[in-house]
This record gives sequence, C-alpha cells and structure tokens, in this order.
Amino acid sequence: MKTIDELLAEGVAGKRVFVRADLNVPLSGTTITDDGRIRAVQPTVEKLAAAGARVVVASHLGRPKGAPDPAFSLAPAAARLGELIGADVAFATDTVGESARATVAALADGKVAVIENLRFNPGETSKDDAERGAFADQLAELADVYVGDGFGAVHRKHASVFDLPARLPHAAGDLIATEVGVLKKLTEDVERPYAVVLGGSKVSDKLGVIDHLLERADRILIGGGMAYTFLKAQGHEVGSSLLQEDQIPAVLEYLKRAEEKGVEFVLPADVVVSGQFPDLGTKAPTEHRTVPADAIPAGFMGLDNGPETNKLYASKLADAVTVFWNGPMGVFEHPDYAEGTRAVAQALVDSEGFSVVGGGDSAAAVRILGFDENAFGHISTGGGASLEYLEGKTLPGLAALED
Repeated sequence: MKTIDELLAEGVAGKRVFVRADLNVPLSGTTITDDGRIRAVQPTVEKLAAAGARVVVASHLGRPKGAPDPAFSLAPAAARLGELIGADVAFATDTVGESARATVAALADGKVAVIENLRFNPGETSKDDAERGAFADQLAELADVYVGDGFGAVHRKHASVFDLPARLPHAAGDLIATEVGVLKKLTEDVERPYAVVLGGSKVSDKLGVIDHLLERADRILIGGGMAYTFLKAQGHEVGSSLLQEDQIPAVLEYLKRAEEKGVEFVLPADVVVSGQFPDLGTKAPTEHRTVPADAIPAGFMGLDNGPETNKLYASKLADAVTVFWNGPMGVFEHPDYAEGTRAVAQALVDSEGFSVVGGGDSAAAVRILGFDENAFGHISTGGGASLEYLEGKTLPGLAALED
C-alpha cells in the first residue's frame, strides 16, 4: 500500500488529487455538533496543498436516497474544513456535474475544493458493478491521482471507495495508515492482558467481533443495551430492557466457548433503570433507580451501568496493557444515564496501557463528555470499519489501495 509520503516524493504539484475523506459529521440543522472526522483528514489535506496539489475532497454524509437532499449537504463540512486549514475552500454544488467540473477546473496549485455529497448520485452505493463503475469513470475525470483517507467508509464497496482507485494512481492517506497500524496492534502480536469493552444497543451488531475476539482477548466486558440479552441468557429477568431474544442461543454459545478458552466474560453487577425512555431533546430529569442486574423489576428498562458495575469494570481495565472499546454503556446522551460510559472512558484515561476507542458512538461520547482526546491511545473515525477489521473481514476500500 503506497503511502502519501511516497506519493509526495514523486511530486504532486499541479496535479488534481482526489481525496476520499469521511466528512460524515453529525448535524443539527446546518450546525456541526462534532467535527472530529473533519479534523482527522485535515493533516492529509494540508500536506497535499502544501506540496502544490489541487486538492479535490469528496465524501458522503448521512443516507440520502441517491438524489440531492439539502438536509445532507456537505456545505457545512466544507466551510468547517476551510476554518481548520485557514484557507478558502471552494464548494461544488453537485458531484460530477457542471459545478464540480467548473470548480475543479478553477483550482489553482495548493488550493482545496469539496464536491457535494457523493450519495446524491445513485451510482455511489449501487450494487450493480456497471452502474458503480460508470460513476467512478465520471469521478476519475476530475482527478489525476487518488488518495484514500476516509477510514469510516473503507468497509463499503462503493464507487468512490472501491472502484475509483482502480482507475487512478493511488495511495493511502495518513489517517488510513494510522488506523490500520492501530488495528494491527489489536490483532497481531497483541500485548497482554488484552481487554475488550463492547456496548451499544444490539448483540447482533457485535456477533462477528465477539466470535473473532474469543480467540484473542483475555477479558470481554459487556455493557449497553446488548448486556440485557446476555443477562437473559443467564436466566435473569430484564423487565422491558432492550432484548434480542433470537440471539440468546448465540450468546450462550459464546459464554460456553469463553469458559472453555479461559476468556473472562464480565457482565453488569447492577444497572440504572427507569420506567420510560428519557427525552433526549429536553434532557429533562427522569425518575430512575439502581437495582442488581439480576433483579430488574417488571416494566422497568435498564439504561446504564450502575456504580458497582462501574467499579468492577474499572478494576478489570486497570492492569490491561491493550484495551479496545466500542459502544456506550448506556444512554450517554442523557445526563441521568451517562455515568457508565463516563466510567469506562475514565478507566481508559487512567490506564497506562494502549487504549483504542473504536469510533462511532464511543468516539462521540468521549468528546460529548468532555474528555481530552489526547488522553487515549487512539480514537478511531470508523466504528463499523474497525469492527469488520477485527472480525477478520477483507475491507474493500483497503483492498483497493493495495498495489
């Protein structure tokens, strides 16, 4: 996989360099609520611009239906990128149409442009190879060189991720190089003890990674909505908590395999419950209480780890040399149910080991709860991509960058 530094050594001055970034940032109207992904690609953009490249940045945002939708415009992301790099960033109002062609043609050496949301074109996400390829051909006309730096999208077989690199000389950006290097630390020659913390809402989202990590991890700590399926599998009542009953056989199999392999599975000792899901808009205080994890009352739902669980999990992470965390421990967006997630983040900060926050909601939680990002070993920009890599899957966007 060619690096961006090797590309720069060959010279990029005057060349149109297509940077497939991940600017898929959360928006409240047109206000960006977390610019972490924009900041993550900033070094690659700045490096190319400083070398005299004409930088064309492209990304998706959200899930538009293959047609323009103002709610998913990349215009706010383009403006924020300009603020971060301290330079004007041109913005094309389409992907491969008249605006994109004119905007790219007008770029001077060392200047940057962002084209509109790639998913406004149905060819970007099409499962038809010919349709995807046709869109990739149009994108290729905008560039001389391709740099893949959108780690959050490399697990997608999309035109700009998989097909376009085959049509242009290509290299991996600094972000992708960093992400892959970190993930290798979690899968090859892992320093032990190796602890994994998995949360989030659904067991089914994590089945593959649990299966793969049972061969590698020393401890697996389970929290969030998925914990209640594990508790149910152990015979405990979970009230009206989130439950995937159809996954109980798989969970029982994993618990059995973990015992056979000497992998420690850690489940909540107590949980914070409420009779109703909180209002995440107003964040108004709710009625809630802490109960033992095996005594959730009927009609109550678990929404966070309790204080004893927080102490337990901190103790299980204290001596870990390697930690991977993906998924919040509760409804961290509401202050009444943020302590479990905060406790895990704090345990990683306090640990002397190498800690990886695996993107998605976990990365958002770290920032929303006010932690210093530099206190962690690495915060990934791609939750889904990280999980699929840890499952041992081939990621199309990484395969496409291999020579």
